[in-house]
Amino acid sequence: MYSFESEGEKCDRLDEPQRSHIKGAEVSSVEEGVRCGGLPRCSNSRDGVYRGRREKMQRRFWRFGLVVLGLIVVLLVGGYGRAILPTATEILWDTYGVPHVFAKDARGAFQAFGWAQMQSHGDLLLRLYGQARGRAAEYWGESYLDSDRWVLTMGVPNRARRWYQLQSPAFQSYLEAFAAGINQYVQEHGDLIDDKVEVVLPVNPEDALAHLQRVLYFTFVVNPAQVAGVEEKYSAGSNAWAIAPSRSANGHAMLLANPHLLWSDRFLWYEAQLQAPGVDIYGATLVGFPGLAIAFNNNLGWTYTVNTHDGWDAYELQLQDDGYLFDGKVRAFETENLTLRVKQQDGSVRSQPLLVSRSVHGPVISQQDGKALALRVVGLDQPGVLEQWWNMARAKNLTQFEAALQRLQLPMFTVMYADRKGHIMHLFNGQVPIRQAGDYQYWSGVIPGETSKTLWTKYHAYQDLPRVVDPASGWLQNANDPPWTTTFPQVLDPAKFPAYMAPQFMHFRAQRSARMLDEDRQISFEEMMQYKHSTRMELSDRILDNLILVAREYGNELVRQAADVLESWDRQTEANSRGAVLFTAWTNEVKFPEVFATPWLFCSPRTTPNGLANPQSAVKALETAAGKVKQAYGTLNVRWGDVFQLQYGNQKLPGNGAFDNLGVFRTVWFAPQRDGSYTSIGGDSYVAAIEFSNPIRAMTLNSYGNSTQPHSQHNGDQLSLFAQKQLRPVWRSRQDIQAHLEEHKVFQQ
Repeated sequence: MYSFESEGEKCDRLDEPQRSHIKGAEVSSVEEGVRCGGLPRCSNSRDGVYRGRREKMQRRFWRFGLVVLGLIVVLLVGGYGRAILPTATEILWDTYGVPHVFAKDARGAFQAFGWAQMQSHGDLLLRLYGQARGRAAEYWGESYLDSDRWVLTMGVPNRARRWYQLQSPAFQSYLEAFAAGINQYVQEHGDLIDDKVEVVLPVNPEDALAHLQRVLYFTFVVNPAQVAGVEEKYSAGSNAWAIAPSRSANGHAMLLANPHLLWSDRFLWYEAQLQAPGVDIYGATLVGFPGLAIAFNNNLGWTYTVNTHDGWDAYELQLQDDGYLFDGKVRAFETENLTLRVKQQDGSVRSQPLLVSRSVHGPVISQQDGKALALRVVGLDQPGVLEQWWNMARAKNLTQFEAALQRLQLPMFTVMYADRKGHIMHLFNGQVPIRQAGDYQYWSGVIPGETSKTLWTKYHAYQDLPRVVDPASGWLQNANDPPWTTTFPQVLDPAKFPAYMAPQFMHFRAQRSARMLDEDRQISFEEMMQYKHSTRMELSDRILDNLILVAREYGNELVRQAADVLESWDRQTEANSRGAVLFTAWTNEVKFPEVFATPWLFCSPRTTPNGLANPQSAVKALETAAGKVKQAYGTLNVRWGDVFQLQYGNQKLPGNGAFDNLGVFRTVWFAPQRDGSYTSIGGDSYVAAIEFSNPIRAMTLNSYGNSTQPHSQHNGDQLSLFAQKQLRPVWRSRQDIQAHLEEHKVFQQ
């Protein structure tokens, strides 16, 4: 039976012919039941006595008939779960390109989900799977060579094959069904797939696991750019809120999901609904994943943020006699000879060797001057991420949800949770190595690898992780800050956890997040969505008054003009905001956190850092910034949306929102263009606001649309809503979906 579905929703799921048939059966059954009740066929009575008896008997029989009718209705309704289980699996596509999968069983749901992803993202999915195989350069040329080298050095393809063998038999069949759905789509619609990516076909279950590893473990846990020492301005982030009934205006728990990722490649979100016996879940996942990562059902929901989790370490090895020193002895490297194949412009393929060396720590990623650097990454022996997500989706309450989490298959991410019963939870989730000594800063550096004392082999158990359930404050937040600042008054004491568990800081976006929650004692669903779109700059609230004051005291005419512009600025980054461009330009001319007189303090986490350490230097920076702004745009009070623009594909709209480090909750990352403007490349991507009322209220948005296929009308179709700071309603019942139906796919048995 559909345990997460109300009886009304079951009825909604029937198409009209089926409803008519069942309703007709009900009427026939009732009539037959009444006839079987044995009403006497009496002739007209000749006197009042018989007439009174007959009317009394009729009333009794009618009451009996109504009881029978009620029993029949109960039996019929109780039997709906059996009567209307779908005999086929189908996808209903709504007018925003969201697939709603209604499956006869779990295997059918996975097959349809694979099909749906191909229809929406087929070209991208196959390219991502080709990269996860470590064969992208072989398929598409030299530009993918570094990607292949990274994937093969990290052992992704071989590990994916091992992981597949370690799946439960049931989940193996689900992965097979997902791959079958991908391949089936191409068999029927190969003309809609780019010829260049069809070389990846056929897809197999191991491809999905390899892609999962490449994204989760070798992009989020450890990014190749970080290993190479590259400073990345645009990184993964998120906002997440859980609000208890005590702080909501409507008395229901609420959840806000808001990941921040690049608007391209393996970082794109895909929105969907999956319904099968025992599960009815709505949410989003990254393209190519065979399960929903951020989601909600009729009872509960969860989201993630990238947490301050140290899930990898770089070990420096001392080389000696073709090996490395470890505990006073020379150990030999484990080696593997691989071949990189690279497609040439003329279509031929050249080969080049790749020698992969591994120490007890992990693969060697560099070697020079008698030393080598080896990489150790958490979770590579834990293959159950996808099955854990599936179990989380089927959970009905906090106890069941935590039972799924306690397997600790997901290598990192803060988990934010809320449910219909009013519970909220923040979990600093992850596979956290048990280390003998050292704090977070120590383990963020290069670790001596010549001793087993620094080699971790075990992880902390679930009960060791920072966790808050139902705080007295009635709210929880995370904006990629450490767990200690999830709510106020603070519940978690970092002194009670290992020093390496998480660092201590609270950046401006997190402070803005906590401020909005803490200052509103009764938050409505509409207010939560409004706060989500807040473009107010926390950094400006902290330091702008001081800057204006010293600008007028120490500045020249240009600086005083700049001070006037900043004073009239609304301190937001709306499209019409004037002054935001100038202030942002000033932040690029000063050095953080040195600009502040008072650094961030754990004892004052929401009011520090503050003050200007060197007022004259700050004024000089403002003079430089003002000169650059005036030269580039002709005026100091240029509108934010004239400089910072939202772009996806061929669309370009005036922008709002800003970078994380400015303390703007509505995060948008912009990249500079040759003409002096900036265009969006990431930030707010998938957004979901959920109220656990009865029925559930949910609004959502996928900033760039739910498809990347060039022929799809849903490639970028939600950008205009994003520019207007609007969410759209979630359609979950079959009745609502059919009212907004765009396409219907039925899988033949």
